[in-house]
Amino acid sequence: MGDPVRTALYSTHVRWNGNMVDFHGFELPIWYSSMLEEHHATRNAAGLFDVSHMGSFRFHGPGVLDWLDSVGTQKASKFGAGRCAYTHFLDEKGNLIDDMIFAIVNESEVLGVPNASMIPIMYDWLSQHLPSDGSIQIDDLSEQTSILALQGPNSPQICESILGPNNVVGHFKWKEIEPNDLGIEGWIQGTGYTGERGFEIFIPNEQAERLWEALLSTNKDSGIVPVGLGARDTLRMEKGYLLSGQDFLWDSAAPAWDEDIGQSTPDPFPTGYLSRGTIETNVPFGLDLEHDFIGKEKMLERRNSYTKWWGMKVLDRGPFPRTGTPVYKNEEAYSPIGWVTSGGPSPSLGRVGIAIGYLDAGFFDPPNISIGDIVVIGSINSKRKMKAEIVKMPFV
Repeated sequence: MGDPVRTALYSTHVRWNGNMVDFHGFELPIWYSSMLEEHHATRNAAGLFDVSHMGSFRFHGPGVLDWLDSVGTQKASKFGAGRCAYTHFLDEKGNLIDDMIFAIVNESEVLGVPNASMIPIMYDWLSQHLPSDGSIQIDDLSEQTSILALQGPNSPQICESILGPNNVVGHFKWKEIEPNDLGIEGWIQGTGYTGERGFEIFIPNEQAERLWEALLSTNKDSGIVPVGLGARDTLRMEKGYLLSGQDFLWDSAAPAWDEDIGQSTPDPFPTGYLSRGTIETNVPFGLDLEHDFIGKEKMLERRNSYTKWWGMKVLDRGPFPRTGTPVYKNEEAYSPIGWVTSGGPSPSLGRVGIAIGYLDAGFFDPPNISIGDIVVIGSINSKRKMKAEIVKMPFV
């Protein structure tokens, strides 16, 4: 493995006292002041994130929307220009490769944001499924593009003060950035990974520091702070958003088989445990069954699967649930009914433990799991078990 990649804002993060870590091969801040402070600032005012580790694709050519329909679970062709939407990409077995937000520029151009570690994998996969006549092409803009995420209830006012009122877009809307006093170019989307009102701003690398400093220099009443990966994770977890590589992992992107531990999926999950289809993720958006797409038939075979991704709110005191924590049907049970894929304290709920994971209703009689049911979450490093309630996400 080589040295981690540094985004165009690396020096800026260091100057702002960011605590840098290696995240999927990128050197990014885990926090600046504290994860707790940055989390609350984003929920109550505004937070600024460097998400330039995420990818940036441009799909273009006649019929690009119909092509995107054929490879994604969302029906892109039903959205008009200037709209954004969420989709999954499945393989022929119905397994989830990656998820993506895409933006419709016009009927022959679409912009997409693949997850960081999946950029080359998604580029190769989608390229394999392009029309053979070369009518549609994919441009990988990732290395030349910086992405700043401005999130929180005060983000519209901040965006307007820096980029002007014409560049404030609505929720899940897209537009090319219009001329502004800073000379910022690119495009802006009313999207984000926190569940708050906000924007993702796609700009050339050389403009990243200029925009970052301008946004953080807005009047102090805005409450804006720089935010690291730590709070980004607690914010998305409270909203029940999937994290690629943690809440699902495509087999072909998983580590090679390890004879010593007898599995290929990262410890402590059983082999193939994170290989899931859209229906198993229980995500109520991004799936449109009114069109055909790769993996649809195999995915639908799991429609009656007992295993689904559920939210759990801890009721007892004890260690916070973490990735890989086993879940049991009751305190006496020995065999897990599933494992936590994402877990930790919820700052918005007063640091109550929350968890999300795939649970198998087949362990119950009758085989059913419902909102309000009580399960028991174990611990990786102790015998402690804590009661948790099945809840509907988002948690807040």
